[in-house]
Amino acid sequence: MKLFQHMVSVTLLAVAMAAGPAAAADHQVPKYQVNVPPSAELSYSIRSRQSGISVGGEATVRWVVSGKTFSALTEVRAMLVGKILESKSEGAIDRYGLAPASFTEKRFHKEPTATTFDRAAHIIRFSASPLTYPITGGEQDRNSIIWQLISVARAAKADFKPGSDWNFFVAGQRDADPWTFKVIGRERISTPLGELDTLHVLKERPPHSSSQQVDIWLAPQLEWYPVRLRYTDADGDFIEQTLQEIGKQAS
Repeated sequence: MKLFQHMVSVTLLAVAMAAGPAAAADHQVPKYQVNVPPSAELSYSIRSRQSGISVGGEATVRWVVSGKTFSALTEVRAMLVGKILESKSEGAIDRYGLAPASFTEKRFHKEPTATTFDRAAHIIRFSASPLTYPITGGEQDRNSIIWQLISVARAAKADFKPGSDWNFFVAGQRDADPWTFKVIGRERISTPLGELDTLHVLKERPPHSSSQQVDIWLAPQLEWYPVRLRYTDADGDFIEQTLQEIGKQAS
């Protein structure tokens, strides 16, 4: 079971915070310029090491932009088991970029969860937690954050350079917390699509935290889509996704 719990964590991380609207810490989300990427269906292979065991699988990400709305659907399948994760984010595109309305997730042998961005009440709510957080603009969920990061990178090509930091506020299944992505450098990597020049972006594991480190390789020549993602645990176990194919999605 530990293996499947690790593999379904492919949609990212969270840290608990105090309960109630008044107890949710104030947060500031920078207002970045954005250039949203075109719709696409991305197919990935997955390799992982969990407790010394190597396991493979595949993932599909369906990214759709239609006018001023978006949706991002992620499905992950493990060998011999089948689908172990389905997560979806959908919402609008506003002056901050992506503005999620809902984030739903169904994990292997777990009840589905829903995170709602109640924009009329300016509050983020969770089906799996009593916590709430204020919406001030720019908040993301664990599915939309990758696409918001890409949208920011596409609009800030000159500034999205090694050493730069990019700050966001991200909601998960039960809570939300600040995330910082650091641009590490330019790297040429080998993929089934050929040798690609990429920008390596890192979300570090906070000190003394058991959460994952997340490495993302964005390919400017391929609309800045993520061609590799790697999730590394504190004990060295990891999950790595490598892009196999890009299909066009109707907008």
